[in-house]
Amino acid sequence: MHMPGMSDYVNEQPRHTDRLNGETNLSERRPYLLLFLTIGVLCIIQATLNLSLRLTLYSSKIAVTSICNITDFGGENPKKEEETDCEQMKPGQCKKFLESIRALNRDRLLLENRNSELLEQIKLVEQERDRLTMKLTELNGCVSPQLCPPGWREMNFRCYFLSTEINTWEDSRKHCQSQGADLVVIDSKQEQIAIYRLNGSKPLQFWIGLHGRDEMFQWVDGSGLEKSFWLSGQPDHGGANRKEDCVEMNNGRPELSCWNDAPCGHKLHWLCEKDLFTRL
Repeated sequence: MHMPGMSDYVNEQPRHTDRLNGETNLSERRPYLLLFLTIGVLCIIQATLNLSLRLTLYSSKIAVTSICNITDFGGENPKKEEETDCEQMKPGQCKKFLESIRALNRDRLLLENRNSELLEQIKLVEQERDRLTMKLTELNGCVSPQLCPPGWREMNFRCYFLSTEINTWEDSRKHCQSQGADLVVIDSKQEQIAIYRLNGSKPLQFWIGLHGRDEMFQWVDGSGLEKSFWLSGQPDHGGANRKEDCVEMNNGRPELSCWNDAPCGHKLHWLCEKDLFTRL
């Protein structure tokens, strides 16, 4: 079943523009807020590692001091002094004395290894912090101040263009591609509702980026159809002629059941979509 096109369309701002603009302004800030938050977390991690390193160094210093106190490393012959100390001890005490020294030496080695590990972790955190700082600087310098071209609309990090002219599905797609875009791909309920409301309350039929035949529909980006919003009884592939291989949206119908398959040669308005951020 094909719905007739509308030729008297004016691409006016919808009555939902204020709400969408509010969502857009919040969306524009999200990547910056995420980067600032990530850098802040890394700084906290670095401070924690620095504190842990200082505590490790302090523990290592205490261990070494303890060893020095027991063995008197300042002497000329520590081993001889240990043997002398052992001779002055009661039976069994010498063995415990030497075991204590070996245990302290093991602790010292463990603390030195832990110290090396913490230094390496601090180095990695600093490198990640520097990388994210550079990324933020790059983001500030590579995003065009005019995020979407004139006549396009911003929603959730995407740019949309609803045509004022009518054309076939194939020629509509070529127009989108000439603008670095493609016919819209709808992959969620939220996007379906937002697109449905682009033209406000004024009914309009326009091409979307879905096409196929024999119930095997796919999007222009090559992905399969997972979430659909067909009119009741659709798709019907045009009945016996089986030539309705392209899909239109009719926002004069309920917002979650407004898709219809139609002949690709019919002329309708169209909706383009492309990434929000563009490199200068």
